[in-house]
Amino acid sequence: MTAGLHAIVDGPTEAPVLLLGSSLGTTGAMWQPQVAALAARYRVVRYDHLGHGGSAVPAGPYTIDLLGRTVLRLLDDLGATRVHYAGLSLGGMVGMWLAAHAPERIDRLALLCTSASFGAGDDWRDRAATVRAGRLDTIADAIVARWFTPAFAAARPETVAIYRDMLVTTPVAGYAACCEAIAAMDLRPDLTAVRAPTLVVGAADDPATPPEEAAAIAERIPAARLVLLRDAAHLANVEQPEAVTRLLTAHFDPEGAVRT
Repeated sequence: MTAGLHAIVDGPTEAPVLLLGSSLGTTGAMWQPQVAALAARYRVVRYDHLGHGGSAVPAGPYTIDLLGRTVLRLLDDLGATRVHYAGLSLGGMVGMWLAAHAPERIDRLALLCTSASFGAGDDWRDRAATVRAGRLDTIADAIVARWFTPAFAAARPETVAIYRDMLVTTPVAGYAACCEAIAAMDLRPDLTAVRAPTLVVGAADDPATPPEEAAAIAERIPAARLVLLRDAAHLANVEQPEAVTRLLTAHFDPEGAVRT
């Protein structure tokens, strides 16, 4: 653990660093479907957000600024001056903050199934209160139902179970504090400051961060490309692993993609 964050590193030591940020209620293990392909080209660093997985669970309140600054300390501890970054959901929110507030650290950026703002954020505060009053497993089924399409859940119940377990083992205090960070977040004014070439991916069947959220992000980032995935809900990298891997590989190594 460095900077209070648990991280798993795969791939060649001297390769360019690719940092992967996971969703609310998951860990770096969320990216397992992409690791083998990406680690062939990059030093892949999968980290757990504060309050998640093996990372520290400091007392709140949390903010996106706090989550982002903690990631910067992780990069310092790893000796990674400049990195590629891909983030899904909460990981994407942190990625937007990093690219806007520490542009010298981010080379190319990918934002998947995420949002720059949820308006008043009352639903997120209510969720935090519900979790603190009980346990995550009291709302886990409702959350996981938003992560996968019904067809995928019916065909791959064992995969759904793995990700549900990831959710319910998240520390309650950390999950609730991250919900409150999301509630207070408004990254929209920051997006015009993002200079990193950016891939924005939305999922057609994502009820948590619908495709219009991806479009709104892409409209504000000067060097953004928008892609919409079909037959995928919120955890699009799990439901459409090959498509997401292809998109990330092509985005982070555009010259290589042309050569092949």
